[in-house]
Amino acid sequence: MENHVMHIDGRERATITEVADVESFNDETVLVSLKTGGLVIKGHRLHIQKLDIADGKVIITGDIISATYTEKRDKKDKGLIRKILK
Repeated sequence: MENHVMHIDGRERATITEVADVESFNDETVLVSLKTGGLVIKGHRLHIQKLDIADGKVIITGDIISATYTEKRDKKDKGLIRKILK
């Protein structure tokens, strides 16, 4: 199992490692795919400041309200992801 690090600085900047992909994003929700599952970041005026898939790192800025882990799902099982984002 690969470990990741999530550092939230002042609820305004989140740095996350071991990122496999960003599945979707808008100014209120960012769905990050980690190597061990998923992570949903919710807030206001969210912006992906940096995304480096080769390095496995993402930096998200804005007003961060919550960070919630999700189970790892197959790509074809998008129903749960859509429910989370509603």
